[in-house]
Amino acid sequence: MEDFIVSARKYRPATFDTVVGQRALTTTLLNAIRTRKLAHAYLFCGPRGVGKTTCARIFAKTINCLSPRPDGEACDQCESCVTFNQQRSMNIHELDAASNNSVDDIRQLIEQVRIPPQGGRYKVFIIDEVHMLSSQAFNAFLKTLEEPPSYVIFILATTEKHKILPTILSRCQVYDFAPISVQNTVDHLQYVASKEGYTAEPQALNLIARKADGGMRDALSIFDQMVSFTGGNITYQSALQNLNVLDTDYYFRLVDLALQGQVEASLLLFDEVLRKGFDGGNFINGLASHLRDLLVCRDPQTLCLLEQSKSVQQQYSEQAQRCQPAFLLEALKLCNACDLDYRQSRNKRLQVELCLIEMAQLVGTGNAPKGEDKPKVELKPIASPSASNTTSAPAKTSASPATAAPKPAPTAQASPLKVATETAPNKHLVALDSVCIQQKDTAPKDEAPTMVSEAAAFYVTDSGKLTDGNLIQCWQQFANALKPTDVATANRLLGVSPRRVSESEFQVTAGSDKIESELSKRRADIERFVARHIGMDDVRMTIVLVKPEQAQQAFSKPYLFNKMKEENPALADMEKALGLEIV
Repeated sequence: MEDFIVSARKYRPATFDTVVGQRALTTTLLNAIRTRKLAHAYLFCGPRGVGKTTCARIFAKTINCLSPRPDGEACDQCESCVTFNQQRSMNIHELDAASNNSVDDIRQLIEQVRIPPQGGRYKVFIIDEVHMLSSQAFNAFLKTLEEPPSYVIFILATTEKHKILPTILSRCQVYDFAPISVQNTVDHLQYVASKEGYTAEPQALNLIARKADGGMRDALSIFDQMVSFTGGNITYQSALQNLNVLDTDYYFRLVDLALQGQVEASLLLFDEVLRKGFDGGNFINGLASHLRDLLVCRDPQTLCLLEQSKSVQQQYSEQAQRCQPAFLLEALKLCNACDLDYRQSRNKRLQVELCLIEMAQLVGTGNAPKGEDKPKVELKPIASPSASNTTSAPAKTSASPATAAPKPAPTAQASPLKVATETAPNKHLVALDSVCIQQKDTAPKDEAPTMVSEAAAFYVTDSGKLTDGNLIQCWQQFANALKPTDVATANRLLGVSPRRVSESEFQVTAGSDKIESELSKRRADIERFVARHIGMDDVRMTIVLVKPEQAQQAFSKPYLFNKMKEENPALADMEKALGLEIV
């Protein structure tokens, strides 16, 4: 029985023409060989498995070929090519810098540089993973790399270009190898399958190519794994099972459910995915990629960005026509936010479920007809309410059951936020935006208006001017309105006092970082509340953080006297006339 050779080694390119996905670089190297314009040092950099070391070996063999072909490729017939193919060439040396990274290893290499080539034109040194060399080894190598003998050529290969010293980069011609595209990988896998007599579905090969993420060596390794699993008949379902990849059909179904606003079915579908053993983070990443593919499918100019097989492209195109760009964009934002918060969330499943629930609510805005205003996003309930829940529960009051007010009948349309207004001479009714108050003129005659918080609405004189009195009154009312929902924050706000600093600005002094954080969080609500209270268009609040030790120094006697002089210049004249000194 013949020894098995993995596909990555068996089908390793032997000429520039067989290198996959690097046409620009191979053409440049061939032209340099034909015109005899060879540099003394090259740096091949790029991701793993894209052909860096392979191209270095082909380059070394070609420049030493004694009778190259008209297109510049090696002949594979001369003595130099034969010895290279049999791995016994004395003119080509490979050094693994990962395990030979010391100064002594570089000194041994420099000693070999002094020996001229035997039976060839050039002596080529291929240093793989060159970024692993130590700083001392790099410095010892600099002089030889800059001015080697005329018969020496260095080819450095690395996956981490940023770790190479700038002094090394400046002495080399740099070639950046790009990741191999999905289509090129699929074509090469199909070629290998036909050579070996295997059958493979195009969709399965596409899945393998996407799993390899631009690396041909990884793709061929996965291909060999699939051959062992299936016995040479590679199907899409077997690839899904072996590679532990979620079928794209789940994403198609989920988007259809979101377009129909079916929250319950979306959650059940996600539960099915979890029961199959897939991770929620990988699921949300796959959903984001699916939405991205749908977005690029909508425009023929961006259709080339869809890296899918021809049969799947039609399915993507059909679903993309049912989705408006606004829906896809908002859904992508939700997936991106979920992916960022997923790693830090303790309840990871809930994080994904919230994303799916919000996505199902986008159908009201994302698919609005062109030319019409987008309706407001209205979150629908996950489950339809039963008949017993169609009426709202009565508000808790201190009245006895016998005297309790009857239940109010449900209205046809209820606005989530209603602010009560009442006409009175020189009066305004002010309320927090987050407090729900029913308007008197729209309430039924046989029922009284419901006030969620009495502290949220009050009458004040319409001064239209920011004063310390109005400011303190408004500050206390704002804090009292928060008590039913956030007692701790309300107590913190009552512990500080605002101070007017200009006609439209007031200042609040915070004695701790916690109070400063609370004030900053509610800055917009406070400014809007104060502006409405005093009848102004715009009011600004500034926050000053004064620690206890700073406060003691700020309110010393000289400080207070100086502040008094600013408000009453006559005190400054008295201080000067009497020769006073405040200590």
